[in-house]
Amino acid sequence: MAVDPGTAVPATMQAVVNHGPEDYRLEQVPVPTRGPGEVLVKVEAVGICASDLKCYHGAAKFWGDENRPAWAETEVIPGHEFTGRVIELDDEAAAHWDIAVGDRVVAEQIVPDWTCRYCLDGAYHMCARHDMYGFKRATPGAMATYMVFTTDSLVHKVSGDIPPAHAAFAEPLSCALHGVERARLTFDDVVVVAGCGPIGLGMIAGSKAKSPRLVIALDLDDTKLALAARTGADITINIAREDPVARVKELTDGWGADVYIESTGHPSAVGQGLNLLRKLGRYVEYSVFGSDVSVDWSIISDDKELDVLGAHLGPHCWPAAIRLIESGALPMDDICSHQLPLTDFQRGLDLVASGKESIKVTLIP
Repeated sequence: MAVDPGTAVPATMQAVVNHGPEDYRLEQVPVPTRGPGEVLVKVEAVGICASDLKCYHGAAKFWGDENRPAWAETEVIPGHEFTGRVIELDDEAAAHWDIAVGDRVVAEQIVPDWTCRYCLDGAYHMCARHDMYGFKRATPGAMATYMVFTTDSLVHKVSGDIPPAHAAFAEPLSCALHGVERARLTFDDVVVVAGCGPIGLGMIAGSKAKSPRLVIALDLDDTKLALAARTGADITINIAREDPVARVKELTDGWGADVYIESTGHPSAVGQGLNLLRKLGRYVEYSVFGSDVSVDWSIISDDKELDVLGAHLGPHCWPAAIRLIESGALPMDDICSHQLPLTDFQRGLDLVASGKESIKVTLIP
C-alpha cells in the first residue's frame, strides 16, 4: 500500500449532501474508506453542470411531472466533474491504472459493470447496470474533501501543471467531443453548433479540430459568442438579432448546413436545427430537455431524410479532451469563469441556474 506521507487524512470532512429536492446541506461526514483495488483521492476541483441542477430541483419541479424518476438518490454527495490527487492506493490499483501517490487524476462519471451486453460490445457508456459518481449511493461524488475511485472506474492522469478547474473540465469536454464524433464530420461540412455554454464551446473546439469547411456558433449572448469565436467558430450568429435559418442558407448558397449539433436544451432549438439543415443532413442531440418537444417529423423523413443522432457522456474521448486542455489551445481561464469554495455551493448552483453571469462554475474544496 502507498500513502502520501505529507498528507494526514482526517476522520471527517466537509461534504455537500443531497437530502432531496432543493435540500442540499454542507455537513461534516466521515472520510470514505478505500477498499482493495480502490483509490483515495483528495478533491481539488468539482464542476457544476445542468445535470446537477436537475438533481437539485428534482423531477417534479424540473420536469413538471411527478411521475418522472428522480435524477439522483438521496443521501448522496453530488459532483461528477472532478479532479484530485491520489492520496492512498494499493499495488493492485497502481498497476490497474498506472498511477501513483501524488498523481493528479480524473475519473469518468459512469462506473460500468463491464458484464452487460453494451459493455461487452465496447459501449460501456450505455451500461445497463452502472453506477454514477454523484448520483448513486454506491459512488459518492466530489463535492467533498475526499472521494474514492472504485475498482470498475475509468481513471485518467492529468497534468499537475494546469489549474485544478481546467483539469476538472475534462468531463464536459469529453462529452462535447463525443457529440462531435457522433456527427461524423467531413472536410467539406458546414457545422452549426447551437448554444455556447461549456458543452457547446467544447463542441465548437472539437468541430474545428476536424477541419470542416465552416463552423458556425449560435447563441443569444454576445459575450458567449465572442468566446465561441476564440474557441474556433468561424462565424457567430446572435439569434436574437438574426434569423439563423436564413443566415445559414445564405452562407451555403441556399442549401443549408450539413451538420447541426444541439446543446441548448431549449425546445425551440430542435425545430431551428431541422429547418436549417440541408437534405440528407445530420442532426446531433446532446441536451436533456425540461419539457416535451414537438416538431414536424415529416421534415426528418419525407422532406429531408435526415440522420438524427443522440449522444450521451464522453466514451473513448477522455484522452483527447485531456490533451486538448493541456495543449493550451483553449481559452480555459475564460471558460472556467468562476471558482468558489465548497461552502459557497448554493451560490454556485444559483449561478449555473441563471446562466447569465458564468460559463463554467467550479467548486474548490
